[in-house]
Amino acid sequence: MQKIDKILIGIAFSPNLKPNIFEAVRLANMFNAELVGVHVGEKNDQKIADLNSLLGEADTLNKPIKTIWQEGKPVDVILQTCTNENIDLLILGALQQENILKYYVGSIARKITRKAPCSVLLLIKPSIERVNCKHIVVNGLKDSKTEETIKTSIFVTKKLKCKKLTIVEEVTQEELHVKVNDDKSLRRANIAKERIKNREDRRVKKFLKDVDCSSLTIQTQSIFGKRGYSIGHYAKVKRADLLVMNAPSKLGLLDRIFPHDIEYILSELPTDVLIVR
Repeated sequence: MQKIDKILIGIAFSPNLKPNIFEAVRLANMFNAELVGVHVGEKNDQKIADLNSLLGEADTLNKPIKTIWQEGKPVDVILQTCTNENIDLLILGALQQENILKYYVGSIARKITRKAPCSVLLLIKPSIERVNCKHIVVNGLKDSKTEETIKTSIFVTKKLKCKKLTIVEEVTQEELHVKVNDDKSLRRANIAKERIKNREDRRVKKFLKDVDCSSLTIQTQSIFGKRGYSIGHYAKVKRADLLVMNAPSKLGLLDRIFPHDIEYILSELPTDVLIVR
């Protein structure tokens, strides 16, 4: 990604509409991007007035907002709007199925993140007043997409004026190839873990070789466990303000049967999550 020129926010007239709008406006200004708002449902004078009132209370946008009103299924409308408007970043907060009094992120977020043509930011704790971003966690797993995701996370970290970034290398227990059943095997396992950690640190540092990180504190951390679940737990325990993940690959039949690593993140969002495509 490494550029955010156009941001889309899904507008649902939910209790979180005000903080969602305020967050979207702030982000648009931080990235100097154009903000596009899409409401899936009926357009009427009351909704227009309510939205204009909230925009009047928020910070002044660097670039004027474009608002789209369209009836249809939320997932279809949002995905089509992303494509039509050449969106770089989609912000998802509370979304409402029109005429059903239920606001939710979960099920819609899953469908959209699988198919979105752009990066997706899932907001679980939008705020009217800006909360400074102090710590961002990004996946460093061995994958063809990871270098781009790490570089994008550095770009975002700078734009959010955050100083601390932790690159988490998830390693599955199977990679250890050591069964621990006594002190000797425990020592072998610890040596194996240290070798893997050093190997992963070298791999990640290659990505950073040509990137200006002078204003940031960047740490690497190897963790052993189930992919997706482990990094989500780490972000929660460390109270990270944002977790940055690779976008899921095209899902096949096996991925529908066995959960993809991103599914663990989406099932219980540990913090705000940016999925980079």
